[in-house]
Amino acid sequence: MFFFECRAKARANRPWYGAEDAANTMKLVVSMPALNEEKTITKVIEGIPRDIPGITEVHVLVVNDGSTDSTAALSTAAGATVLSNPQPRGVGAAFHTALGWAIAQGADLLVTIDSDGQFNPADIPTLAAPIINGSADFATASRFKDPALIPVMPPIKLWGNRMMSRLVSRLTEGKFYDVSCGMRCYSRRAMLSLNLLGKFTYTQEVFLNLAFKGLRIAEVPIPVRGEREFGKSRVASNLWQYATKTSGIIFRCYRDYRPLRFFGGVAFGLIVPAVLLEGFFVGHYMLTGAFSPHKWAGFTGAGLFVLGLMMLYMGLIGDMLDRHRMYLEEVLYHARARSKD
Repeated sequence: MFFFECRAKARANRPWYGAEDAANTMKLVVSMPALNEEKTITKVIEGIPRDIPGITEVHVLVVNDGSTDSTAALSTAAGATVLSNPQPRGVGAAFHTALGWAIAQGADLLVTIDSDGQFNPADIPTLAAPIINGSADFATASRFKDPALIPVMPPIKLWGNRMMSRLVSRLTEGKFYDVSCGMRCYSRRAMLSLNLLGKFTYTQEVFLNLAFKGLRIAEVPIPVRGEREFGKSRVASNLWQYATKTSGIIFRCYRDYRPLRFFGGVAFGLIVPAVLLEGFFVGHYMLTGAFSPHKWAGFTGAGLFVLGLMMLYMGLIGDMLDRHRMYLEEVLYHARARSKD
């Protein structure tokens, strides 16, 4: 990841994209995914601050994900721009839509917030502060960084969030307390750098994507309601399904950005028992002069060794493809950056 690391270091020493115009105008887009949220969406939209230090324009975008109630009409009446999907496509797909719209509109910051009222829109200035003052490229509300602000939620959800944060922290070699919170703020640099594939959700993939590219991540402790006031979460309503799909997204992302480590770890896990089995097989032959009754050890060890070499080879090929992808993402970054001009 040398190319991205050099790029991140270089940008750290100069104002972030658009900062040269910050004294004149800074545009913020607040995006909200919505599926049948007529009971809360008007209150959330009206609660979004329009007077934020450092921000001259605030635009509200509602991604109406196949709602069958009056969510779209109420959002429009409250002053939001509404983009509607005829059928529900998921929170991840809604974020992709919001990200593309914000970039096309030339937004300097993108804030994502749920439309169910779990987050207080009055906290947006606090969340955006690290981006506005240039100390971070991406900021996320953290429910667990400050022990005094941990929300009331079912113990299984609390445990699951902590395990997911530990997993992402380990994969990125960082320390994160909350990688699943949906209230976030992205600088334009972060928006242009994101390349996401997951449609079910996007929260953990964002951490991996930006951390692997060397962008600065800040966690901002903010009080959050632990449970929805109305209805059920469409992402985490089934915890086992959520854990399975989210884990798949995380490991595919890790595989693509760290292929040598991913496949090298698998290769190590195959080659070590292969060597032990072959050592046992050869030792038995030297002591007894016969292969029987442990031919199984020789064949199994040889098979595992070949599989291990294949995994190592896949890691090397993946590492070469990873370099090509980095160059392509750099080209894509600059192509997106021109959209503001």
